[in-house]
Amino acid sequence: MPPPPAARIKVLYAYAEILADGGERLATLDAVAKRAKVSKGGLLYHFASKSALADGLAEFLDELVADDVLAMRADIDGPVAYLLRTSHHLDERFELIYQAVARLAMGSHDRAKASIESAYARWQQELIDAGADRAVAATILLIADGLSLRSATFGSDRAESLGGIGIDDIVNIARTIEGIGR
Repeated sequence: MPPPPAARIKVLYAYAEILADGGERLATLDAVAKRAKVSKGGLLYHFASKSALADGLAEFLDELVADDVLAMRADIDGPVAYLLRTSHHLDERFELIYQAVARLAMGSHDRAKASIESAYARWQQELIDAGADRAVAATILLIADGLSLRSATFGSDRAESLGGIGIDDIVNIARTIEGIGR
């Protein structure tokens, strides 16, 4: 599948930035076009409405999660280490899209809710495939959420300084919950 057009991606990132900075009310089509440095007609070429823009952002998250799951599966240290380390050392571009879709999901955007649920289901399945049962996989996902929130709030350097416990310690603890291997 060919990559999406650059203008479309610029619009999606601009929309996500506005959602993160000021919320959905400020994310008008005019504001998104201005932030993306495209004409409103250029924006409407890719997204005919604000609803289509929200759906497009959720679809973009689905694509990013699919790539993330492939990386998780291929990581030499295993899916637990990958998930926790990437939740701790955030990819700012991924995190921006994820948080923007999560913000839409808190409202009445069913497509955004489905995208967040799908992300969790895909990550959970990778953990299950690595040997975790459902409860352990859910627990590891909750640990990842906590690492992500702490890193987003304080930066990964301060997030790691929890009484001298580092990310490798957290990975090892998560692996031993039910003997999940590498």
